[in-house]
Amino acid sequence: MKEYGYLIWLAVLAAVFAVLWRKGQIARLAAYTAETREELKKCTWPTVDELKGSTLVVFVSIILLGGFTVFVDYILVQVVRLING
Repeated sequence: MKEYGYLIWLAVLAAVFAVLWRKGQIARLAAYTAETREELKKCTWPTVDELKGSTLVVFVSIILLGGFTVFVDYILVQVVRLING
């Protein structure tokens, strides 16, 4: 029985494919893929300089947000210590 396990899986996959084919899902998937490729051809991708600039903006933003979070956390800890203390 073990040596025929792959045949069972092959039959299940064939049945699923047949059902999807009959319902038109395969054609819809092919159309979706073709439309997606066409839309991606219309996209403009950033240049290396634009990508470097965007990366720098994200990096600086993360550092500023992290610093702000540490600052607020420190202040809140001091306030809680003052209340409990």
